[in-house]
Amino acid sequence: MTSPDENDDKLWQAVVKDVAPLSGRRRASATKKSTAAKPGRRRAAKPAAPPPATPMPAKKSPDVPPLVMGPGAGVDKRTTQRLKRGQLAIEGRLDLHGLTQAAAHARLDRFLASSQERGLRCVLVITGKGRVSEEGGVLRQMVPRWLNIPPSQGRVLSMSQAQPKDGGGGALYLLLRKRR
Repeated sequence: MTSPDENDDKLWQAVVKDVAPLSGRRRASATKKSTAAKPGRRRAAKPAAPPPATPMPAKKSPDVPPLVMGPGAGVDKRTTQRLKRGQLAIEGRLDLHGLTQAAAHARLDRFLASSQERGLRCVLVITGKGRVSEEGGVLRQMVPRWLNIPPSQGRVLSMSQAQPKDGGGGALYLLLRKRR
């Protein structure tokens, strides 16, 4: 007669026999009992999947100062205040909700390039507030970092957190440089 633990293990193995892990994720181990090698059966070792790549920040341009919330180099106090208060006309919007980091980064770069090419000055980038940690979601944390690396670094003069009517902590106003 089999013990209840063995019955549970057999039932569980029957349930998950056709389940495949999602790509890019590690396989969750069941109980230690089920992962232990059984006598007479050998499993071929699967190569471990490499961890997902995180974008490495590129070297900063020496002639462009780092971008921080608030006044930027070459922006007068009045324009900075108007940006912060949401009083500048928003000429373009980009919503990054639901995108992966790689897709969001690529879309942000394309959006900033096309916005600058079209001569737009003030744009709104919506990252969402996120629920991952106290600092917010991944995109909320990463967008300011991406704005500080080329090619975005040379396109943005100033950034400020958006007003509640435009997304609050889950959005940023960006003041773009004039194209040359």
